[in-house]
Amino acid sequence: MPTLVLSPRYTPESILLWRAAIDAGWDVHRLSGWRLPEGLRLEEPVFNDEPLLAILAAEALGVALLEPTLDWLPRLPGGYLRRELRFLMLEEARGLPGPVFLKPADDKCFAARVYASGAELGSLPHLPGSTPVLASEPVRFLVEYRSFVADRKIHTLSPYVRGGQLARHPDGSWPSLPGEEEAARGLLEALLADDEASIPPAAVIDVGLIEGRGWAVVEANPAWGAGICACDPALVLPVLRRSCRARGALTPEDAAWVLERGG
Repeated sequence: MPTLVLSPRYTPESILLWRAAIDAGWDVHRLSGWRLPEGLRLEEPVFNDEPLLAILAAEALGVALLEPTLDWLPRLPGGYLRRELRFLMLEEARGLPGPVFLKPADDKCFAARVYASGAELGSLPHLPGSTPVLASEPVRFLVEYRSFVADRKIHTLSPYVRGGQLARHPDGSWPSLPGEEEAARGLLEALLADDEASIPPAAVIDVGLIEGRGWAVVEANPAWGAGICACDPALVLPVLRRSCRARGALTPEDAAWVLERGG
């Protein structure tokens, strides 16, 4: 029986997932603090939200977290990107001409934005030159959609960002414009069916409409650390479960999608 592990922070999304897990017959364990109680044992722990807490809890409970590799996005066939994109180290990124969109490939150690040139990253002397970075030509995404996928299937899909802001209306709804969801789903289905594209066993994949170019993959993130927006929480749960595996039960295929964060 899976156990949905939630942080002490009550959010609307965590409550939705809690209710969906109860309806699905799962156990739910909401932590009372930001440290795991000593000796805690849970049956098949499954995580969502609060990525740092998930990483620490998974390590303590013997769970491997599956996620996209840091260089997953630029390794996709170019037709799914519709823009030039590179994976490189910070030391190399500092020498890039601009303008250029730069973001950390792993954590949020510096602001993801368009820089006049890579030289602006010279103001971050505290970061090692080996910090992984994604660099892209600047483009404008008009709208973005979030999808939870597992084993090359879309489980649930939702608007995510519109005009650079969360696509959520003040009334709590996440509206779609005519044809948007169909276009987003069409791109995702083509990607997931493409044998040339390496796809994680479970992940969140965001796609969006680039102004003047068409629909493209924005990025991918761990399912266990992503917000669900208006995705169906009942359909999110199996993707979360697929993304959390007991270390002793990892297959070689799954092990390729475990990012070790030792040290």
